[in-house]
Amino acid sequence: MQNSDQALPVKDRRPDALGDLKIIPDEIICSILEHLTPRDVGRLACVSSVMYIFCNEEPLWMSLCLKKASGVLQYKGSWKKTALHLEDPPIEYDESCTRLLHFDGFYSPFLYRRYYRCHTVLDGFSFDSQLVKRKKIVTREEFDRECAEEPILLSGLADTWPARNTWTIDQLLTRYGDTAFRISQRSVRSISMKFKDYVAYMNVQHDEDPLYIFDYKFGENAQGLLEDYRVPDLFQEDLFNVLDGDMRPSYRWVIIGPQRSGASWHVDPALTSAWNTLLCGRKRWALYPPGRVPLGVTVHVNEDDGDVNIETPSSLEWWLDFYPLLADDDKPIECTQLPGETIVVPSGWWHCILNLETTIAVTQNFVDSKNFEFVCLDFAPGYRHKGVCRAGLLALEEESLEGGGKNTSAGDHDMSYPDLTRKEKRVRVNRCGEIQNHEEDTNGVSKNYNSSKQDFSYDINFLAKFLDEDRDHYNFPWSSGNCTGKREMREWLYKLWVGKPEMRELIWKGACLALNAGKWLELLEEICNFHKLPTLTAEEKLPVGNGSNPVYLMADCVVKIFVEGGFESSIYGLGTELEFYSLLAKVNSPLKNYIPDVLASGILYVENGSYTIVPWDGKGVLDVIGKCNLTLLNCKQEEFPFGIWSKKQFEYRSAWMSVSKLSTSDGCNRIWPYIITKRCKGKMFAQLRDALSGEDVLNLASFLGEQLRNLHLLPCPPFNESSLSDKLKTEPPFNNGFVEDVVDTSSVPAEWEIFIRTLARKKKNLVNRLTAWGHPIPKALIDKVDEYIPDDFVKLLDIYQDENGLNKVCKPCSWIHSDIMDDNVYMEPCCASSRSNGNAADTGPMVNGSINGYDEFGEAKSWHCSHIIDFSNLSIGDPIYDVIPIHLDIFRGDSSLFKQFLESYKLPLVRRMQQHGSGGGKFSRLSYHAMCYCILHDDNVLGTIFSTWKELRTAKSWEEVEMTVWGELNNYKGYA
Repeated sequence: MQNSDQALPVKDRRPDALGDLKIIPDEIICSILEHLTPRDVGRLACVSSVMYIFCNEEPLWMSLCLKKASGVLQYKGSWKKTALHLEDPPIEYDESCTRLLHFDGFYSPFLYRRYYRCHTVLDGFSFDSQLVKRKKIVTREEFDRECAEEPILLSGLADTWPARNTWTIDQLLTRYGDTAFRISQRSVRSISMKFKDYVAYMNVQHDEDPLYIFDYKFGENAQGLLEDYRVPDLFQEDLFNVLDGDMRPSYRWVIIGPQRSGASWHVDPALTSAWNTLLCGRKRWALYPPGRVPLGVTVHVNEDDGDVNIETPSSLEWWLDFYPLLADDDKPIECTQLPGETIVVPSGWWHCILNLETTIAVTQNFVDSKNFEFVCLDFAPGYRHKGVCRAGLLALEEESLEGGGKNTSAGDHDMSYPDLTRKEKRVRVNRCGEIQNHEEDTNGVSKNYNSSKQDFSYDINFLAKFLDEDRDHYNFPWSSGNCTGKREMREWLYKLWVGKPEMRELIWKGACLALNAGKWLELLEEICNFHKLPTLTAEEKLPVGNGSNPVYLMADCVVKIFVEGGFESSIYGLGTELEFYSLLAKVNSPLKNYIPDVLASGILYVENGSYTIVPWDGKGVLDVIGKCNLTLLNCKQEEFPFGIWSKKQFEYRSAWMSVSKLSTSDGCNRIWPYIITKRCKGKMFAQLRDALSGEDVLNLASFLGEQLRNLHLLPCPPFNESSLSDKLKTEPPFNNGFVEDVVDTSSVPAEWEIFIRTLARKKKNLVNRLTAWGHPIPKALIDKVDEYIPDDFVKLLDIYQDENGLNKVCKPCSWIHSDIMDDNVYMEPCCASSRSNGNAADTGPMVNGSINGYDEFGEAKSWHCSHIIDFSNLSIGDPIYDVIPIHLDIFRGDSSLFKQFLESYKLPLVRRMQQHGSGGGKFSRLSYHAMCYCILHDDNVLGTIFSTWKELRTAKSWEEVEMTVWGELNNYKGYA
C-alpha cells in the first residue's frame, strides 16, 4: 500500500481526453470552437473532460453570444447564460445548468494566460513619464505653431462644461438608465444595451476585452448629453460640417468603459484628426507616428478597392504580452490621461487606449485645413498609397521603390485570379525587431520582401507619389472601409467648392487627389473649345453633385463625360441615351417637354499624344470605336448599333464581373464619350426637400406619375431575335470557375430572355454580396434570402398563350429610367395662386403678383416640377423597376405620396394574372416582384429600406419586409 502522506501523481488527462486532437494547440482548438453554434458546443462538451473545460470557457461563450446577438442585449450574469438565453432553451434546462464540473490533471498555458488577463487589476498600471507634451489652454496660433504635428495633452478646455461634474456613472444612471446605447465589440452586428443593464454588466464582468459604450448616435437618443459639452475653440473648424444628416460620416462618440476595456491599435478613419476629453477615470495611451506599424499588428490592404483591415491584439493583451518585448528605442509615445484633460491625435497617428478604471469620455474626429489633403488622399482609389500612409514603405515591394517611389499600375500585376479572389498586401511586425512584408491572396500564395531602408515622410506630396494615376472613383470600386460613400464624398467636395470660395486652392488640391479633378477639367476644356462654349468660370471647374459620371454645370448648358464602368459601358450608355432622344422626337411624346434638350454629343480620344473630338449622334460605328475590341459590337448597318438592345446584352455579360475588370478589360481607357444638354432652371428636389409645402410634394408625386406613364408608353425599338440568339451562344460556359446554371427560357419571348438571364446571374453569390453590405441588413434575413427569391425567374412573367398559340407575358416591356432620385428631378419657382388653375406639370413661372414666383422677400412662394434628367442608366424591362427609386429615395417610404403617384400613373404594372391561370400565390403579388428586384438590385437598396423602416431590422421574414414597404402596390387598380 502507498503511504497516505505520499501524494499520488496526477495523470495528464489531455492525451486521452482529446485523442487524435491532442496534437492541435489549445489556442487553435479554442479558435475552432468559436465557429460552432452554441448547440454544437453544448454537445461537444459531453465528449470528454478536457473538451468540457474548453467548451465552458467564458471567452468562448462571449464570442458565441456576440455572433448571435443583435439589437438590445441584456446580460444574464455570465456569457454562457446570456448566449443560451438567445437560444430560447426550456425553462427546466436553464435552471438545471447552474453548477460547473471541475477536473484535475489538466493544465493549459494558453487558458491560464487568458484567465490571468481576464482578472488583471490595473490600479498601478499608469505611466507618468510625460512623453506626450502637456500644456494648459493655448491660443489657436500657438496650437498651429507648436502642437498640430504631434499628440498633446491639453488641460482646461473642459473646465466650464456641465459634463465635468455631471458625467458620473451614478448621475448618468439616474438620467439615462432606460436609454439604449450602442456597444463596441468585434462583431458586424449592431448591439446596444440599456444603460442600467450595461452598468450591471460592468460591475460583475471579468472579460479580457470588456464591452464598452461607443455610441456615435448618442445625441439622438440622449440629446441632453450634447448640451453638457461644447467643441473647444481649437477644433471649431470642421469641413465635414457642410454635410447634413446621414450624409455626414460618423464623427462624435460618447465612450464609457470599465477597467481593461479600450481601443486596440488603429489609425482613425479617413486619416482624420481627433480630440478626446476624459471626464471620469484614467486612460493609458500609446501612440506611434504615421507609417510605423506597432509590434504584433498586421495591416491588410485589398489591392482591388484599397480597403484596409487591421489585425491586432486587444489593448490589454498588447500591453501585457508585446510591450515588454520592446527595446526602449522602440517603445511608443505614452501618457496617462486624467479627468479634465483633452488629448489631440493628429492625422495618421497609430494609437491604442487602455482604461485603467471605469472611464467616461467624449471624442470627435474632424477635418480641417491641416489634414484636408490627407483625408482626400485616403478617399482616392487604389491600395498602395493607403498601405504607405499606415505602414510606411514596408507596404511596398522593394522593386517598386525604384524611380523615386513611383509604383507600377494595377495592370502590371498578374490579374489571372478568379474575379472573386481577394488579393491583399499584408504588412506585419512578427516579433521585436523583425519586420516582414507579404503579398498574399486567398489561395495562400505568399512572397516575402525585405523592408526598405528609405526614409518615410508623412508629407502629402511624398504620399501622393504612390497614387495609381489610372484609377478614379468613377471607374473603380469604392473601399467598403471608407467612412462615407463615394457619392457623398463628391457631394462634400462640391459643397465645399461652392460654399467656401476662399479655400478653393486647397479644395482643388484635395479634389485632384480624390477625384483626379485635373484630368476631368482638361477633358472639359477640350470639349468647350471644340464646341465654342463660353470660358469656364472658377465655380464651374469642379464636377457637380454625386452622380456616376463627371458632370459640369455651366451658364446655359451641362456637360457630362461618360466614364462609369469603363469605355465599353460608357459607349452603350451614350448610344442608348441618344437612341432614346431620337425616339422621343420621332413619336412626339409629351415627355420631351420635361427632358433637357440635347445640344451636342461626341467622342473625345487621345491620338498621337493629342486630343481629338469626333461628333456622334449614336448612329453608325465611328472608326475610333471600331478599333476597340468590343465583344458585343453590333452589325454596322443597324441604325443605333450601341442602342438599348446591345446595352442589355452587355449588362447580361457583365452581371457577374467586377467593376475594375469591366473598366480595364477593353483596353480603350483613353476614349471618352460625352453629351452636352441645355441647363435646367430652378433647383434639384434634393435641395428643396425640406422647404416644400405639402401641396408641392403631392404635385411632385402627380408629376412623376404622369411622366413615368409617358416614359412607359414609349414604343420599344425593334428587336433582332436572331442577333440575340447568336450572341448568347457565344457566352463563356464558365462563370468565376463554375459551370453556368442552365436557364430554361424556351417559353420566354425573345425580348424578355436577357431580362430573365440577367436576374439569374444576379442571384449567384447573392448571400455573399448581402453579407458584404452588412448592417443594417439583418443577418437572419440574409440567411433566408435564397428561399425567398424564386429559383425560376420565368414565373415572374406569368407567361400564357394567346389565341394564336404565341407565348405572351403578363407584363409590359417598357423603357425604364432606373434612377429617378431626388437629384435627378428639377423644380422651378412659381406663383402659388397658379397651382389651383391648372396641372402642376403645365404651370410655368409667373410674372404677375410676384417676381418669377418669388415673394417680395425673394423667397419662392411655391415650386413645380419642370424636368427629369440623367438618362444614362436607361434600360428596358419591368416598369416596376422605376417605382423603386421613386418610393425609396424621393418619397422616403411615404405611403400617401406613393398613392398619389400611382393614381397619376394609371398604367398596368401587370395584366390580371388570374385570367391567364397563373395559380396566384406570391407571384401574383406586385409587392413580391418589387421586393425581389430590391434584393437583386446592383445598388444597396436594402440598406435604404432598413434605414428608413428601422423596425424591420427585427423582421422575422422577407414577407414582412415586402408587405411593409410594397404592400400598397397590391391595392393598385391600374390594370389594363
